[in-house]
Amino acid sequence: MKEEKNPGIFYALMVLAMVGWGASWVHVKYLSEHMSIHEIIFYRYALTALSMLPILRVLKLPLHIDRRTLISAVIASVIMILYTWLFIAGTHLGTAGLGGAFVTTLIPILTFGLMAVLQRKRLSRRQIFALALGAVGVMTILNVWSFHAEQIFRLENLYFILAAASWAVLTIVSSRGSDTHPLVFSFWLYLLVTLFEGIFLVDFRIDPLAQPILVDLNLLLLALFSTTFATSIYFIGGQKLGADRISSFTFLVPFSAIGLSAIFLGESVNLGMIVGTVMAVVAIRMLNKQR
Repeated sequence: MKEEKNPGIFYALMVLAMVGWGASWVHVKYLSEHMSIHEIIFYRYALTALSMLPILRVLKLPLHIDRRTLISAVIASVIMILYTWLFIAGTHLGTAGLGGAFVTTLIPILTFGLMAVLQRKRLSRRQIFALALGAVGVMTILNVWSFHAEQIFRLENLYFILAAASWAVLTIVSSRGSDTHPLVFSFWLYLLVTLFEGIFLVDFRIDPLAQPILVDLNLLLLALFSTTFATSIYFIGGQKLGADRISSFTFLVPFSAIGLSAIFLGESVNLGMIVGTVMAVVAIRMLNKQR
């Protein structure tokens, strides 16, 4: 990889992209009050797939994929539908800040653990400590130390845990798909999700064009800013800056989700959520250094 001589613009764009990922929780929380879950999934990924076409054209990336990649994309799309449904359902019942902090920190920890099991990898003491620290961090986000069962065993918390687990599986499936460019794979993933949703799951009860302007605005921002823009910048930034540098930017996602939820949704932010998020982020950083 050729290092970018003037990386400042990519650093700024990466920060903006991570804010976009964090903002997705806020958009979904608002949209879940006006649309069904499957309608949100369909319109989000339909708009995303369409908006990615000019990006792929500018980058001169071919849309063609081989059979192996297509099979991986089909499997990944089913998992993506499951993840998105759980993510939206949990956010609708709970808070966007909690979901954004909990899920985005639990995903890399679960992914690392699953990969270690699948590869039968022997963990170092540092890695074991990092996993333990991460576990304590996510439990602190969930406020398990209050020992109040009604607060810990909420339905939305179960949704968030299952969402993080499904995304960890999705990450592993996608990484083993093929050598296809990740933006091309993402396009096919979003397209297949749209097709499966449109054919089998959506009842199209609501006309998005007939909704209040804020509904359409949140839907457009969710698709174009939080998905197309953020995903494209992440992968392009990886080519320009290197995977090690851009991985650090992902630590901004839980904090942006918490902050934006407090600003736009008026959600309260407690000390346990902040402390737990910091602990989990430190653990993820330690795990990334050991890869």
